[in-house]
Amino acid sequence: MSVRPILRFPDPRLSVPASPVIHFDAELAALAADLLDTMRAAPGIGITAPHIGISQRLTVIELDAQSGAKIYINPEVIWSSTETTSHAEGSVSMPGISDDVTRPSQVRVRYQTLLGEVQEEQADGLLSICLQHEIDQLDGIFWLQKLSRLKRDRAIKRFAKQEKVADS
Repeated sequence: MSVRPILRFPDPRLSVPASPVIHFDAELAALAADLLDTMRAAPGIGITAPHIGISQRLTVIELDAQSGAKIYINPEVIWSSTETTSHAEGSVSMPGISDDVTRPSQVRVRYQTLLGEVQEEQADGLLSICLQHEIDQLDGIFWLQKLSRLKRDRAIKRFAKQEKVADS
């Protein structure tokens, strides 16, 4: 288990849809453990394999220490509510920048476990938002694409300014 480097926006690899996981083995379990360590160090509450440059449909979400981390392999939204909610979102690839994104309030997700078992989970609240956010990332959709052009441009400028200050 180790903390891996996180790709920074606008790395083009963040826009590439991830490949399905087909091998459920010790290497996959090690990758999931590294993702968890990397996410906690960032810090964040969700991360995908593409965030560390690995094009596989794997995400780890940990909303809080009490509920613990959850691993989703090959996740897909199979149902979403018509009711929506807005919540501030950001990315471990774009630290320090966030904005409100509107998404369905509830989703049902089908995914696989580390052993390859297919499961379904219904989610609402923050878990629903996180699942949709991370599944978008696995589909090559960076969270900024959910914003209006004006909000997206402002967020990119804020991040560029922040990065310039950090580099000096």
